[in-house]
Amino acid sequence: MKIDGFMAGMFLFFASVSLAQNLANDNDKVVYSMGVTLADDLKKAGMENFDRKLLMQAIEDYMMGKSAMDATAAKSILTKFKSDMAAKAGTDFLAANAKKPGVISLPNGIQYEILASGPAGGPKPLLTDKVKTHYHGTLIDGKVFDSSVQRGEPISFPLNGVIRGWQEALQLMSVGDKWRIYLPYNMAYGERGAGGSIPPYSALIFEVELLGINEQ
Repeated sequence: MKIDGFMAGMFLFFASVSLAQNLANDNDKVVYSMGVTLADDLKKAGMENFDRKLLMQAIEDYMMGKSAMDATAAKSILTKFKSDMAAKAGTDFLAANAKKPGVISLPNGIQYEILASGPAGGPKPLLTDKVKTHYHGTLIDGKVFDSSVQRGEPISFPLNGVIRGWQEALQLMSVGDKWRIYLPYNMAYGERGAGGSIPPYSALIFEVELLGINEQ
């Protein structure tokens, strides 16, 4: 693939000129796809309005070997930007969610709403207990990252072995309760996230049903 073909494709894309009907060869399709992918990433990051000339200048400078920063520095800046955006999205979501009817906010930042209640006065787990639960976990955009409900099998685990948000919330629940729990990132997987399914600084939503305590 020629550099000048790449630059021409990117320039025309950001000038909002549709080339879809003229993509005659695989190289042109790849170049155009790069533009679409980059534009999609920018839109998802809330950057639909930006200095397109500066973007094109950065591409040209890097291709010509005279960039103002190397790729490592650029990736570091973008990683921080994405993390800041994720943290802000979570904070904004929880602030709006706290105003909804039925949502209860705790001093530690956890929010929950009661979906179903077990028998009055039922047992509550201690941090040292093993709990049996059914749960369904999503990001704030609705993407499912883990779900015992989808797997069709409840799971048991030591309460002190899971994320802090679960530790705090489940100790307030009684057996038979089902809650929707909203966790700020510092009560979930924090600044690192978890694997490829939970990005850094992610607020999380869980529907949790407490089925039992210290069951074999």
